[in-house]
Amino acid sequence: MSNLAKLRRIALNQQGLLKTDSFGRGKAATLRAIEHLGYVQIDTISVVERAHHHVLWSRVSNYQPKFLDQLVRQRNLFEYWYHAAAWLPMRDFRFALPRMTQTNGERNWFKSSERKLIDHILKRVREEGPLRARDFEDTRKGKKQWWDWKPAKQALEQLFMQGELMVSGRQGFQKVYDLRERVLPDWVDTRQPTMSEYASYLVDTTLRAHGFATLKSICYLRKGQSLRDAVREQLQLRIDTGSITTIALNDYSLVYADAALLETRAPRSNAVVRILSPFDNAVIQRERGRDLFDFDYQIECYLPQPKRQFGYYCLPVLYRDRFIGRVDCKAHRSEKRLEIKALHIEHKVDDDFAEAFNHSVKSFALFNGCNEVTNLDAIRVSASAR
Repeated sequence: MSNLAKLRRIALNQQGLLKTDSFGRGKAATLRAIEHLGYVQIDTISVVERAHHHVLWSRVSNYQPKFLDQLVRQRNLFEYWYHAAAWLPMRDFRFALPRMTQTNGERNWFKSSERKLIDHILKRVREEGPLRARDFEDTRKGKKQWWDWKPAKQALEQLFMQGELMVSGRQGFQKVYDLRERVLPDWVDTRQPTMSEYASYLVDTTLRAHGFATLKSICYLRKGQSLRDAVREQLQLRIDTGSITTIALNDYSLVYADAALLETRAPRSNAVVRILSPFDNAVIQRERGRDLFDFDYQIECYLPQPKRQFGYYCLPVLYRDRFIGRVDCKAHRSEKRLEIKALHIEHKVDDDFAEAFNHSVKSFALFNGCNEVTNLDAIRVSASAR
């Protein structure tokens, strides 16, 4: 087996995608999955089940959205920013502090909101309890007050990014904001990490979730030369102790890999199809997908229709240890019907693929609250792709 093939299997196994229920089943497995992956990205698109639920269902076969809601209410998870909006393990809260306090070179999205508005919002949350952005909307006719929805929403997000407010839950996918001291459990470590500690956290989290990584992928969407230097230092420390080693992924990429994983036999790859979210942890870094899987993936819902090659919301299709293509589908929930619009096969598949794909699609339909799959018979699975 080539280095590339072994690295593919290591990566998928570390992501919990090679074996069924790698993290177990139920709510406890859902927490284990998030703690292992480091985060689960939140997204609002609902063409099929939202990304955060989709990612967890791909790893916990009996996953239910209520598991995530319960873990948030029980304060096992918190909502903040990883490289994007995400749910993160509460145990990792202190590593969100550099962004909250802006000591990592990042700057929050909004300019400082008017102090009067900030004080008004904090006073209302303190006195009334958890509130949503819509609770600040002035519904009277005529001239709006300075705390109408748009400024209030920006101020709420500013307070959220600064860590003064936290999200205690969601109602109808709307954030519910509360004071940090009423959301954060007493056991949480709130010490500001040093740059070295923060770099160590990024290295450990990335290698645990993927098995290996490049310097660029460890620092993905994080700014600052000082952070990159600190990550390099942490990687060298681990090389010196023998816990990680370097290996060539291709002619131009050097990866840092968990030495113990490289020494073990490559995990087995079974004839299983997984239909993944465009925001899945395994595919979100597009360069990694090209280098490791020869899979050039881009979500196209943000592109004008004439520029789309595959469809509005095509989902990556994983078969055995390769991303072999993508499927464009839509859940018509009121009709309890999952529509398969197109299946694009980009890598050669074997004779077991068609049956595995049909099984996966039907399971995916049930996850989306659909008991019927339409247009599936019109999809012809070809084994002659490159």
